[in-house]
Parts: sequence; C-alpha cells; structure tokens
Amino acid sequence: MFFRVLFTTFLLGSTIFLQLKKSPSPLAKPLLILYGLIAGIFILSFCYSLILKRIKRELLFAYIQIGIDTFIVSLIIFVTGSFSSIFSFLYLLVIIYASMLLFRKGSMIMAALCSIQYGVMVDLEYYGILTPFGLDRSFIAGSYDGTHVLYKIMITMAACFSVAFLSSLLSEQEKKTRKELLIMEDHVKRVEKMAAIGEMGGGLAHEIKNPLASLTGSIQLLKEDIPYNPDHDKLMQIILREADRLSSLVSNFLLFAKPPVGKVEAIELSRALKETIDFFENDQTFSGRITITKEFASAIWVEIDPVHLYQVLWNLLLNAVEAIKDKGHIHMKMFPLRKKHVVIKISDDGCGMSNETIKTIFNPFFTTKPNGTGLGLSIVHRILESYDSRLIVESKIDIGTIFTIKLHRIDPPTNY
Repeated sequence: MFFRVLFTTFLLGSTIFLQLKKSPSPLAKPLLILYGLIAGIFILSFCYSLILKRIKRELLFAYIQIGIDTFIVSLIIFVTGSFSSIFSFLYLLVIIYASMLLFRKGSMIMAALCSIQYGVMVDLEYYGILTPFGLDRSFIAGSYDGTHVLYKIMITMAACFSVAFLSSLLSEQEKKTRKELLIMEDHVKRVEKMAAIGEMGGGLAHEIKNPLASLTGSIQLLKEDIPYNPDHDKLMQIILREADRLSSLVSNFLLFAKPPVGKVEAIELSRALKETIDFFENDQTFSGRITITKEFASAIWVEIDPVHLYQVLWNLLLNAVEAIKDKGHIHMKMFPLRKKHVVIKISDDGCGMSNETIKTIFNPFFTTKPNGTGLGLSIVHRILESYDSRLIVESKIDIGTIFTIKLHRIDPPTNY
C-alpha cells in the first residue's frame, strides 16, 4: 500500500510535469484525468489503511486491492495513449507483486484480468468506439493494420502470463527456502539448548543415581533385619517403589543426556517399520481403538541401530496414540527423497498442538500428559541427532499432528 502511493506519486507526477511542458494549460483534459487518478489512488490507499486492521480475510483483501490496481493501470494506459502508451509495462509490475502476495494462482488470475482489459481496450479503440485523449489520429489503433494490432495484443498477453508463471515460480521457491531456513534455525537452536541441558544434567544424574542405589540397598537390608510391622513394611514398600521410579527417570535422563553408541547395521526400512507396527498393534492398550494404515516404498536401506530405530518409532507411535482421546487413525508413510535421504511421516487425527507447545515439546520434562515424564520426545530427538538426522513437527489444534523423520539412505548391500 505504501509503495503503491510512492510509485503513483513519482510516475504520474513526472508524467504531469512532462505534459505541462507540452501543454500551456494546466487544466487540459488529459491532465485533469491524471489529477483525478492520483487523487483517487490516494483516497483508496487511505481507505485501505483505515480498514486494514479490521480485515479478517487478508487474502481476499489482497485480491480486491490488486484487482482494482489492474483497472487503475488500464485507465493510466488509456489516458496516456492506449495502444501507443508506453505504460503497458505497469501490468507486469502488478503481476509481479501479485505473485509475491498471492503466489501462482493469484498471479495467473491477475494476468488474465490484465490481458482481458488490455485486449478489450485496444479492440474498442481499433473499432473507433473509444478514442484516447489528446492523441494524434495517426497513433490510434485504428490507423494500424489489424494484424499489427492483434500481434501487439498477443505479445502483451503472452508477456503477462510468462511473467506470472516465472515470478510465481520464484516466489514459491523463495517461500519454500524461507520455510526451510526457519526450520533449520529452530533445529540449531534446539540442538544447542539440549546439548547444554544434557551436559549439565548428565553429571547431576550420575551423582543422583549412586546415592539412590545406596538408599535402595539400605532399605532392603533394614526390611530383612527388623521385625515385621505392617505399617513399617508399607512405608518401606512406598520408599522402594518411589526409589525405583526415580531411578528409572534418572536412567531415561542419562539416555537423553548421552545416548549410548548403538550397533549400526544396514536395515531394510520397510521391513523394520512393519515389524514395529505389528508389535505396537498387539499392545492390548490400543488394539481396537486405533487404526494404523501404512504406505511404504520398498528396497530402501538405512544404517542405524535397530534398537534405536525401534525406540524412536515406538515413542512417536505412543505419542500419536496418547493424542487421540477415543477412536482414531494413525497413518505412517515412508518414501525416498532426493540427495540420498528417506522420509518417514507419522500422522494422527488427535487433539493437535499449538505453536507455543510445539516450541517446547522437545524440552526435557515438558509434558502435557498427567502421567508423562516429558523425556520420550527429548530422547527421540537426541537419538536422531546422533545419526545426523532431522525430526520436524507440524500440528493444528483439533486436526492432528505430523512427525517427519529424515534419515540418510544407503545403497542396498551387495548380498541383498
């Protein structure tokens, strides 16, 4: 909106200046129309700025604004000579910024609008229905051969659609690159944060684990040596149970802080995924409530510890199941990607997550579940990080969540 006003002031202002040098009267008819155009654009821009904050459907608002711009450009072209106007390039400017805001669909619609308006305007001029102001009769479309007029219309239309296609292609590529950079930036920040937490917490967890083992052993010895007392025995059982739970939590945190080096093997991925899903479907907690569908490419190999892969998949499937309140559906898809990668997508139709939650789900001990420890996804992230792999999350509240794993692909073994 701002640059529209700036460009209009510069372009039409310079045009008025040049016209004043040719015309002795500042109130000549073409100049009056240019004055009106500038005033109209300023008034429109002022109205746009007033209602912008109240607009909820911003995309529709952008379509309306840019659509009106095409009509304004047509009027500028008509006032400045129509068929002989040098300002037909303004159509291309409108199409370019339409592609930046509305991408391919919007830019193609605007290209069609510009082409139709220009074609209709030149045809009406050619048949004498419209006559540009202050233009010598030898320069109007009717003075040219019909083939020449048609040629210029076709060239202008071709230019509009070509620019729409190319500029939208660049805009979509830029949007995709920006999204990838943001994902990479988030990934780097997350890795740095988790590395700091892991380094600090790893030593602390070791210090907790040793006295905890001594405490558990001492309680067991006391339990054997002192006379039996139901109340004392109950208290000791509580201590032992909570000590075991704390020990398990510390062990999981140590797994997050420093995942053990796995025994890397060449694995046929579709087979490993099917086996994991078979085990998961046999769990009585979820059978009958959750439907799992799969879509796997064949003959895709990766190098990873089978235990690590199983742990990653199990945690993500468990997370998907816990996001579904009653009955629901999980879809797992695996397909190859360029540059020797393979992608695994696990999507569910559960409760979904907000953007704020997505930013914190990999933090240790962060959980939205009443009985969760908040270490499952942290461990998954650390395991994948040790294989220089990526985990991306996309989610919408009340729609579902998609976890995307990107692994390095290898060539099939020679004995396969």
